Amino acid sequence: MDANVTEVDEDWTFLKRMGIEPGWNATALLLPCVVVVVLVAGLLHIYSLVSGLLSQSPVRNKVVLLSDALSALGKECASIFHKDGARLILCGKNWEKLQELSDDLLKVSDPSATFPPKLVLLDFGDTTSLPEAITEILECYGCLDALILNSSMKIKAPAHTLSLEVDKLLMDNNYFGPVTLAKGVLPSMMSRRCGHLLLVNSIQAKLAVPFRTSYAASKHAVQAFFDCLRSEVEESGVSVSTINFTFISSQASSGKQKNAVAKFFWSFLLFCTDLYTKKPLGVSPREAASEVAKTLSNKRKEVLMAPSLPKAAVYARSFFPNLFFAVMAAGVKDTTNTKM
Repeated sequence: MDANVTEVDEDWTFLKRMGIEPGWNATALLLPCVVVVVLVAGLLHIYSLVSGLLSQSPVRNKVVLLSDALSALGKECASIFHKDGARLILCGKNWEKLQELSDDLLKVSDPSATFPPKLVLLDFGDTTSLPEAITEILECYGCLDALILNSSMKIKAPAHTLSLEVDKLLMDNNYFGPVTLAKGVLPSMMSRRCGHLLLVNSIQAKLAVPFRTSYAASKHAVQAFFDCLRSEVEESGVSVSTINFTFISSQASSGKQKNAVAKFFWSFLLFCTDLYTKKPLGVSPREAASEVAKTLSNKRKEVLMAPSLPKAAVYARSFFPNLFFAVMAAGVKDTTNTKM
């Protein structure tokens, strides 16, 4: 027994020389294990929270307005946002078609998880009716969380064939209308210190091509307005995003790509002049709507949704303007046909 006591005393003496108190030996060994367990549990908890937030739709229970719900893009957005539980305000020029769209959405949705859309007649071409429409929009839910400006009027014609009345109509639809609506709802957003203005714009806001003089001018103007507005309202908690598409085509997703080597230069000429190669250069309504939903979620300030060729043209316009204008001039075709 004395031998055993002596061995224990020697062990205690050794531990003391090592700076370890025998009474705390087990605790010292257990502490790192506890820390690891706590850290792992904390990381798992954070992961579950983040996963939950990401799984939730950014528009659920949010008041979202589509300025043109009757367009191909508007219908796709309406379908996506309605299923995700948004409080939709659908705008358009035709009341009967708005009602049909609303009925179609209600037929395929779960009433317990969705909200019946509100309908508002909105015509950017009639600027005198906008104040009344803005009042009606704000009365729908008392506020607005997201305004998606996807209305647009297109025209293609030589500049000298367009009358001043047509130029003014383009500016009303593509510039003055969206700007008036944005200004009308902006005070409400700023007072609540939240809101999102999303402009769906054309790539021609950055890249003007022949036979689109008035159209490109209106797109440049509205792009500049929202670029300036972004900085003005940032401190008020309002986000401003712009998405620039080549164009939206229902046949875009099914189109076959051309031979890049054999037809690259000619495709570039066509893009810079007439945008005739719609299949390889356009985006489908579903792709465009998905990008709109993604931008509402991540609040990116600017998105250029275009294939490599149009993007290259945008950069060429900025860094090699003489070459770009020479290519455009070489590809111009004589035409007097006007398309509305």
